[in-house]
Amino acid sequence: MAKILVTGGTGFLGSNLCEKLVYQDSEVICLDNNYTGNIKNIENLISNKNFKFIEHDVCVPLEIDEHIDYIYNLACPASPPAYQGKHAIRTTKTSVLGALNLLEMAKKHNAVILQASTSEIYGDPLIHPQPESYWGNVNPIGLRSCYDEGKRCAESLFFDYHRYENVKIKVVRIFNTYGPKMDTDDGRVISNFICQALKGEDITIYGDGSQTRSFCYVDDLINIMMQIMNSDENLVGPFNIGNPSEFTIKELAYMIKEKINPDISIIYKPLPSDDPKQRKPDISKVKNTFGWEPKVQLDEGLDKTISYFKEVLNFK
Repeated sequence: MAKILVTGGTGFLGSNLCEKLVYQDSEVICLDNNYTGNIKNIENLISNKNFKFIEHDVCVPLEIDEHIDYIYNLACPASPPAYQGKHAIRTTKTSVLGALNLLEMAKKHNAVILQASTSEIYGDPLIHPQPESYWGNVNPIGLRSCYDEGKRCAESLFFDYHRYENVKIKVVRIFNTYGPKMDTDDGRVISNFICQALKGEDITIYGDGSQTRSFCYVDDLINIMMQIMNSDENLVGPFNIGNPSEFTIKELAYMIKEKINPDISIIYKPLPSDDPKQRKPDISKVKNTFGWEPKVQLDEGLDKTISYFKEVLNFK
């Protein structure tokens, strides 16, 4: 039975991944300092004999006596309210120091390690859709740069450890993902819109709503992430993973408004600095390599996500 370490394991993606791995009969060590994660996300796993939780910050080196076969590095604040402002330095440290510490662990255990990178490494892209060969258009001193540049540096570390230390790596670049176990205060657009609509508040769009995003349901994302982890060791990536179906923010707002509360209004506020105007993955590489395409389309995924938030917020 494989022993798998998941860092950032109480967060949105991490907790969904832990659940899938445990139910597929792997031994899972979930590691998180709960800075942006939530222990409630793994409550259903705590009593499982194949699951163990360790509260720890990846910025601090950690010794694990048990042999580790695979490491998923998902540790990093991923929503704008979490990584901007006073949390910016901590975000960069988590990306860079966390990557260093976990790469050293992978080297020691001869484990395969997967880096959950991000579409944010492309910045405000000048190429659309974004292929993995695109180097990006990032403001290195902007409000988002702690996250963008932290993830870019982490990718650099992963590939250098692969080249010079023979560490077995996988790198995936995750595009906008949504679904159950998102935090109600996540700060990302889908959770914001759903929570506002459920509470009877006006939906807030920043900018004129013409900016686009592509939204991938969490189950689709977890499935391909696991497939990449278990693939031939020569398939290191980076691989874009996300749903290439593109929607404007205004279209998303109206979809959620109609599903939850058609009587509320949509209001507009100024667009934050460095907010990308377009974001859509070119998934040709992962499709040709693994035969993968997302199955859950936005309409179905929103229904599932709304049901989850209704339960969390006690709306019937």
